[in-house]
Amino acid sequence: MYKNIIFDLGGVMVDFDPKTYLVDRFCNAEVEEQVSQLTFESEEWKLLDAGLITRSEANLRMLARAKEYGRAFEVQGVLDDWMHILRPRRRMQELVRKLKSRGYCVYYLSNIPEDVLKGLFDGGVASCEVHINKPDPRIYKALLDKYQLKAGESVFIDDRLENVQAAFRLGFAGIQMKDSVGTLVRSLATCSVVIH
Repeated sequence: MYKNIIFDLGGVMVDFDPKTYLVDRFCNAEVEEQVSQLTFESEEWKLLDAGLITRSEANLRMLARAKEYGRAFEVQGVLDDWMHILRPRRRMQELVRKLKSRGYCVYYLSNIPEDVLKGLFDGGVASCEVHINKPDPRIYKALLDKYQLKAGESVFIDDRLENVQAAFRLGFAGIQMKDSVGTLVRSLATCSVVIH
């Protein structure tokens, strides 16, 4: 019997699609690829997610590398503007409220800080707090330990398959969020989590 539903934030609760954002911004495949590697796919971004460096430190390092590639202007623009692509998904917020009203505990486990969706969850763990990124098993254990949860009583939802697989290996039920809320609701029903 599942008691806890655990959500990733970026790509699940919040739209976070850096590729589309870069396409819309630059309309040039070569520039998009370079800027993506210098920002969203960079080592600094991973360190920032894990809370191992500050935002200003990460930005300075990314800009220094961007200068070497002649992309300082483009990277500066992305660093100034990227937070605009974090858009909360209203239907997902409704789903969380319905789950809570049905007696489920809802948590987040994310590389994005929770202040994006204040007050919606019973609790959670952000990678920047524990200095570990998904899919490292220690971040899942940090959530279980913090709230005395059991993996076998928890469903974990993430848009990235490797994160779902890591949770599954620890005993969670895992669902990969692929497209619509309706599909997710049907997947939850297969875990006997009924919302209606």
